[in-house]
Amino acid sequence: MKRVYMDNGATTPTDPEILEAMKPYFTDIFGNASSFHSFGREARNAITEARDSVAKLIGADDSREIVFTSGGTESDNYAIKGVAEALEKKGKHIITSSIEHHAVLHTCQYLEKKKGFEVTYLAVDEDGMVNPQDVKDAIKEDTILITIMMANNEVGTIQPIAEIGKIAKEAGVTFHTDAVQAVGTIPVDVNELNVDLLSLSGHKFNAPKGIGALYIRKGTKVAKYLHGGAQERNRRATTENVPGIVGLGKACEIALNTMDEKSAKLTVLRDRLISGIEEQVDYVKLNGHRTERLPGNVNFSIRYIEGESILMKLDLEGIAASSGSACTSGSLDPSHVLLAMGLTHEVAHGSLRLTLGKYNTEEDVDRVLDVLPKVVTDLRAMSPIYNG
Repeated sequence: MKRVYMDNGATTPTDPEILEAMKPYFTDIFGNASSFHSFGREARNAITEARDSVAKLIGADDSREIVFTSGGTESDNYAIKGVAEALEKKGKHIITSSIEHHAVLHTCQYLEKKKGFEVTYLAVDEDGMVNPQDVKDAIKEDTILITIMMANNEVGTIQPIAEIGKIAKEAGVTFHTDAVQAVGTIPVDVNELNVDLLSLSGHKFNAPKGIGALYIRKGTKVAKYLHGGAQERNRRATTENVPGIVGLGKACEIALNTMDEKSAKLTVLRDRLISGIEEQVDYVKLNGHRTERLPGNVNFSIRYIEGESILMKLDLEGIAASSGSACTSGSLDPSHVLLAMGLTHEVAHGSLRLTLGKYNTEEDVDRVLDVLPKVVTDLRAMSPIYNG
């Protein structure tokens, strides 16, 4: 049985070219980048090259604006807590949206409950889109941070970040975007987007897990995150993960050279999958914006069955999918993103997310379109609420 992986929104396989680039830094070039001797200098030089590659991919003016982290969650925590601590004497109001990743939502809730901050959670429309005017209207005298994700991890809707960034800039409010699902897949330019901080994660675009970065625009006030050594220009203490950093740098280099081709391919596969499901399965609803969405994202609500049942049936057929964020797969609660978009609990429970990556093919799409309708028919036949 051919196995089909369509959960690239959760993680992606490491590109063999990236793995080859990393290998020497586990064995031959193993020095501590903070060491004075030649072993350390070799590692330090590799980090510098990788930092340049990350900066180039996101259009940063200076590679020193890139801080390496362990991934998207740490980058989000660093950005939000760092700005909150640095600017709390100026104000304690933060604006975010109700559909953010839990790395953002739970961090904001922590600041509310433990540190006395006020957080405004903006509503979204039925496509999962934030209205920039709502952001503007929510800004108060004591607002110190706006954090809105660039592309939603569940439904793939791409937010009007440049417009929101312009509003934040005019109001003099620091602006952070969680771009974990966007970087490496669609063009990201920190200057065109008017962002002060941007989170990214390597394993979302074929680098290994455990490495990410936070872009911090020069002059942005952010409190030091980890205390200890003077690594990362004294902003994140801990010995650098040199192989991971090299892998992230290589992933950025590859993304810069292949993004147009990759995006075009994924868009074709995505649209074929969407139209095929809509043609072959009744009582389905495409979640997320139909056009302003990530090239590889497909998210449907399938009525009269639960998402977990579909996932188990698909898994038995060798197809890996998800019902939403992998970070909440242990929860029985329906997706907070779908509920915020106005779906009922019943419909939200029947969600299926298929996320395509660079290694998916037309044959993979055909396989899903061959299996999924039968799975839905079988499950509905056992449903006491389906009368089709």
